[in-house]
Amino acid sequence: MILVLVDHDLGELDPLSLRALTCARTLSDAVHAVVIGGAGAGLAGVVGEYGANVLHVATHPELTDYTPAASGRALAQLVDRLNPSAVLAAGSPRGNEQLAHLATILDLPMAAECSAITLSTSPGAPHSVTRARWAANLMEDAHVHSDLLIASVLAFSFEAQPVVGAAEAKVETFEPLLEPADLMVRVMGRGGESSKGGVTLADAKVIVSGGRGVGGPAGFAQLEELAELLEGTVGCSRVVTSAGWRPHAEQVGQTGTKVAPDLYIAAGISGAMQHIAGCKNSKTIVVINTDPEAPIMAYADYAIIGDLHQVIPALTAAIKATKI
Repeated sequence: MILVLVDHDLGELDPLSLRALTCARTLSDAVHAVVIGGAGAGLAGVVGEYGANVLHVATHPELTDYTPAASGRALAQLVDRLNPSAVLAAGSPRGNEQLAHLATILDLPMAAECSAITLSTSPGAPHSVTRARWAANLMEDAHVHSDLLIASVLAFSFEAQPVVGAAEAKVETFEPLLEPADLMVRVMGRGGESSKGGVTLADAKVIVSGGRGVGGPAGFAQLEELAELLEGTVGCSRVVTSAGWRPHAEQVGQTGTKVAPDLYIAAGISGAMQHIAGCKNSKTIVVINTDPEAPIMAYADYAIIGDLHQVIPALTAAIKATKI
């Protein structure tokens, strides 16, 4: 049996978890899902649709929001009871963090960002994985020497595939025994950028992303206008968030959000390795840059060599003209 951690934010499913469930189905016909916090109980229908037979719900008075160490503790106690062959999660920052706590508690290795997994069929033999290294610029084949495989699934390496005619997963609740140290790091409250509505980076079909070349906070107004016309959202590079021009929630990259929209417009972004790792799964990449030698050009499906402050308004005007 494979146990999959299905991550959610106050009951809102992380779509990458559906890809982890799909990966699990390639390894076993018996797939169980687990959510941390009672708000995730409402996901029984969707996890069943993607192949989970059972949804385990960890409930506790202290599990009201993201609490990574407590998640690891709850997972460890569930693993002890179910004895799965593997525990998987999405290769997101939250998925990796929660599995890392599980691995620490159980004193076992963890394989992060796996694009392929082969479970051992012989007692004592290692599991085999292929995992991304150096922001996915290197793929490493490795053996994991542990009876229990703990691994996260590289974002977008599997397409989320529902099971035709699947039934809703059976819900089983349990209350983990938590230690005071498990609750030292947790979300205490929300406000500011986390309360903002609209299309998120992970869900957006169109992303208009800006880098240092935008020039400052005011320069993003034209990107916001274009994104709104295209029914998308705005993203940015790490240097932008480091400068305080935009919130971290909009950062695309290895230390931000990995995205795979239908259209990714990169304006004034040079293309550091960390940023490319976050956007290279986009179906179509359009680059706007004054430097024809910028590293991001190697990943562009279409490139516009020019000043974004001239190109973006021209694109916006052309799109508006088609809507008249």
